[in-house]
Amino acid sequence: MEEWVGGLWHKYITRKASSNYVDAAVQFSQVSHAIGLVYRALGGEAVKRVEAASARDYIVRRSFLEKIAGENQQISLAWQDDESLRLPETLAVFPSSELNHDLYIWLAVLAAQHNGKFRHWAIDNQQLVVDVLACFPALIPRYQRLAKAFVNSRADHSKRPKAEQLMEQAINQAILTPGSVQDFPSVNYAPQAVYLWLYPSAHVDPQVVPEYDDEEELAASELSKAKKSDTSRKKAERVDSGDDKDGMMIFRLESLFSWSEFSKLDRGTDDSDDDEDDNQRIADDLDKITVAKQQSQKSARIKIDMDLPSAAEDDLPLGDGIKLPEWNYKKHSLEADRCLLQPMLPKDCSAKNLPVKLQKTAKVIQAQFEQLRSVRYWLKGEQQGEELDLAAWLDFHIESKISPTKEIGLYRSFRGNNRDISTLLLADLSMSTDAYLDNNSRVIDVVQDSMLLFGEALNSVGDSFAMYGFSSVKRTNVRFTVLKNFNEKYDDIIRGRVQSIRPGFYTRMGAAIRQATKVLLEQRSTQKLLLILTDGKPNDIDHYEGRFGIEDTHQAIKEANKLGIKPFCITIDQEAQSYLPYLFGSNGYTVILRPDQLPVRLPQLYHQLTSQ
Repeated sequence: MEEWVGGLWHKYITRKASSNYVDAAVQFSQVSHAIGLVYRALGGEAVKRVEAASARDYIVRRSFLEKIAGENQQISLAWQDDESLRLPETLAVFPSSELNHDLYIWLAVLAAQHNGKFRHWAIDNQQLVVDVLACFPALIPRYQRLAKAFVNSRADHSKRPKAEQLMEQAINQAILTPGSVQDFPSVNYAPQAVYLWLYPSAHVDPQVVPEYDDEEELAASELSKAKKSDTSRKKAERVDSGDDKDGMMIFRLESLFSWSEFSKLDRGTDDSDDDEDDNQRIADDLDKITVAKQQSQKSARIKIDMDLPSAAEDDLPLGDGIKLPEWNYKKHSLEADRCLLQPMLPKDCSAKNLPVKLQKTAKVIQAQFEQLRSVRYWLKGEQQGEELDLAAWLDFHIESKISPTKEIGLYRSFRGNNRDISTLLLADLSMSTDAYLDNNSRVIDVVQDSMLLFGEALNSVGDSFAMYGFSSVKRTNVRFTVLKNFNEKYDDIIRGRVQSIRPGFYTRMGAAIRQATKVLLEQRSTQKLLLILTDGKPNDIDHYEGRFGIEDTHQAIKEANKLGIKPFCITIDQEAQSYLPYLFGSNGYTVILRPDQLPVRLPQLYHQLTSQ
């Protein structure tokens, strides 16, 4: 009964204290696609994520009811940084859902024209509004509607201190007449949230960054790679871990039979006891996530490196490795010899036949590819050629006896539609390919079947092709698995290599693409096609996570295009629409919605790409 009454009271007081129009609320998830289109179409950085921003601390003077209800302690605001644009999870500022929708679009337009840095928040926002309206005059009526509605929605400040009244008047004037206010009074509290403007980025507490000796290992070493259920981000803070010797000792000394029976165990780091669903739910409910700095951090890094197989169990390295450059988007430069790529052969592979389950499908695909086979034929009626066309000469001879006849082509030429193309298939062999698609097959099994059918198809048509796989563990260990070189015959040895591939580690895609480009450039064919088969975006456990990996891969693809190579990506990642258009262009990739169809779709896609 008490809980029921308490729930009713909470709903009542929260609704009474809230100034939002709940019935007209618009969720970010409802407009995220439109926001992304507007942001990028008007000049926003294509690689930036567009996501919801979780609430952050905002010290504003609160009313009596707001204090009772606990409202307005944290507010979700619009801001951006180098990685992403973050907009409020929900907008219910206006009584009309149309106006709340327009506000989302307006914020996306502002962000597209702003570099994310402020010298003076209010003055810079005014100038930004002036610049946007001058550049896009069609937005003036929309902004005026938003400005009038926003000023009318502001709380009454007549009973506030004089400085806060002057601040509110200045903000209202700056909203209605952008650029007209250059002086803002100093106040003890932040003004009521100005949802028509962008806010400075929410910087992470520097204490959150782990203290590593190698500055290049700062990013992503403590970040979880698990897929999140939402797009919001949490505030973080770093605290010292408690002394494990302190605390209450809750046991009877009589139960301690001997010192040898006591083992010190850190149960907090036992992942086997974690319930991922409960952890995600708890994280979603938290406004701030606190991370303790523990002494076990160095050993955790060692554990990551020890995940590499021993030399006796690993694939066979070929040579000492190849040094490759990597693109640093922050410096806007290509850093030479940044990565070390190691060519490798699959371990313990032996010659194998095509699996029985694929033989019937292979025959069907080979029959479809017969029309691509090179065909040689005689072209008749030519002015010159290898042989005299006797039929044309006889017709000319008879007609010339009857009447004067103009000489026509009396020769025939031997022609052929030879396909002058080289194709390299580059397959992502990262650890994510070890995931199960159903009870019987994993992603790596689908990739394996796809490469086998691809090889059968191209071998039947006579096209020149090669196949490689790749994964990585940081920039000094990019693994480049050789499955078939261009000069190797496709036979049971190659089939055995493909059937021996195993899931690897991470996805440093830029280095793999650069090496594949070098291999393709050595071919003498006039057409060069690079097919990239992957199940996710570029990533690694060092700084390559996030935008760094995306930008490096984008640069590697640009380099390949400039050299006359045509890259094309085939992916089973259902979230690929958020990053592949930037990497490969709108026509440079395809998403396979049903991964089990990949083995059949891959040869068909090749057929389409090479028949144009």
